[in-house]
Amino acid sequence: MEQIEEKCVLVLHEALPLGVAANTAAILGVTLGKQCPHIAGPAVADAGGCEHLGIVQIPIPVLRASGERLLQLRQALYQQEYGDLTVVDFQDLAQSCHTYDQYILRMAGTPGSALHYFGLALCGDKRKVNRLTGSLPLLR
Repeated sequence: MEQIEEKCVLVLHEALPLGVAANTAAILGVTLGKQCPHIAGPAVADAGGCEHLGIVQIPIPVLRASGERLLQLRQALYQQEYGDLTVVDFQDLAQSCHTYDQYILRMAGTPGSALHYFGLALCGDKRKVNRLTGSLPLLR
């Protein structure tokens, strides 16, 4: 049986201010870690015996895309072909809510076409992730 190589990426809106981009990456990373806990390694000890919690065992490139490209990417990820990928999205609606209950309520009344994505996290089959994001530049 062929072993599937896994890849994770973050794709952030290229026009986000630095603070919003950092916050978006943090939110995507926390949720990605919850959904894919296997990507984090075990705790390690330094030479003095102090423990440090495990960090990711694979690189997670942070890429950039236009708002239009993020929307196209999110729509493509709803296709059955990509159903096995873990996808986390963060959008303007979520960023504007003060409580999770408010987010739930507002999301239920908002069509997907009205969302403006700040960022996406993808994790899964390396070939599929590369097919979707391989042409995107690094966030610099």
